[in-house]
Amino acid sequence: MKDEVTCTLATGTLQLILAQGTIPLQRLLGFAARIGAKRKFLLVSKVLGKHYPVPLKLLRWSYRALARKVLAHTLASPSVWIGMAETATGLGYGVFEHAYLDNKSLKNVLFMQTTRYVLADRPYLAFDEAHSHATDFFLYYPEAPALQHIFLSARSLVLIDDEISTGRTFLHLIKAYQQINDNLQQVIIVSLVNFASDADRHYLQEQAGIEVIWICLRQGQLSFQDTAFIPPTQAPVNVIGNKENKQHLLAWPGRLGLAVPIDIDQAGLAPLINLMNNIKPCPHKIMVLGTGECNAPAYLLGKELAQRGYCVHLQSTTRSPIYVGNDISCRLTFKDNYEDDIDNFIYNFCPEAYDVVIICHETPVNAAIVERLVAWQAISARFELNATSATHANLHFFRP
Repeated sequence: MKDEVTCTLATGTLQLILAQGTIPLQRLLGFAARIGAKRKFLLVSKVLGKHYPVPLKLLRWSYRALARKVLAHTLASPSVWIGMAETATGLGYGVFEHAYLDNKSLKNVLFMQTTRYVLADRPYLAFDEAHSHATDFFLYYPEAPALQHIFLSARSLVLIDDEISTGRTFLHLIKAYQQINDNLQQVIIVSLVNFASDADRHYLQEQAGIEVIWICLRQGQLSFQDTAFIPPTQAPVNVIGNKENKQHLLAWPGRLGLAVPIDIDQAGLAPLINLMNNIKPCPHKIMVLGTGECNAPAYLLGKELAQRGYCVHLQSTTRSPIYVGNDISCRLTFKDNYEDDIDNFIYNFCPEAYDVVIICHETPVNAAIVERLVAWQAISARFELNATSATHANLHFFRP
């Protein structure tokens, strides 16, 4: 028996016809209207930690569930795992981490994420996401020679996104990747939800010319009917950025390749506990916020705090403009911390609902970060990869 869901948005009517599944859709998804995008709706994930605050346990459940579904298949080795910017970079890393830790025999693997930031003088694959608010993506070649070898010779490609509507973005990436690697034998497409039609799936498989495996938590069909919506008068939202070199701002190594998960320095967390005024664990609530496409460090810090007994929620800022309404209850707007001078947003976030707010970021502490720290009475946690180890990271804490 199939479930049908109809949702009326300011921009139109969204209809979902769901295949049978064991997870109630309302546990996974809400809905909202996009501002100024080619696609006028947004599937608001309740387990992703992007547009909705999510308890760490629920976030980890989604990572583990998808990782186990991937590991149920035989992966041709070597394999490249790619998380899609900006929304699914944390999801991509989390699925990779759980797969790596759950299967010690998983060797010759590489995790990467796409990015919208320019790294000057580095080779990359370029492709686009036509429906997005910001369509240009870069997939940079790994920095380390050993990782670059895996990147150029992988036989499996594991592509991870939060949701799929047609699969065309993945097809663009697959075709670009096949131009530099003719060893590729299989593609595994992983998502929380998948609404690609049978025709879309067949077309992708036919164009890729290799085995394609689809993995998700719920799937079905999706349709959207536009309405004669007249948006409120407002200045155009700039989501593109200035396309200048961001190398000096980008500390998270996922854009240039990881062979193993990242560890956070344990001893370095003592200053954070002091800055939190030594509050005791649960029932006190802590929010750890990531920034843009750098949300994996927030997840890593959240794990460490949860292991110490704290009640941790996670979320991330975004450059995606969304109307308030439906499953978006509120929106906070501020300037980005990547020197693009564009608006960033956070949705469904009430700072006063948490005993401590921690902003986990990779950029230096700049005016944009300080503004948020002051407004939310928050703590800064700046991520930095250890200079002597490609798998070990430090967090530097500061409170204005």
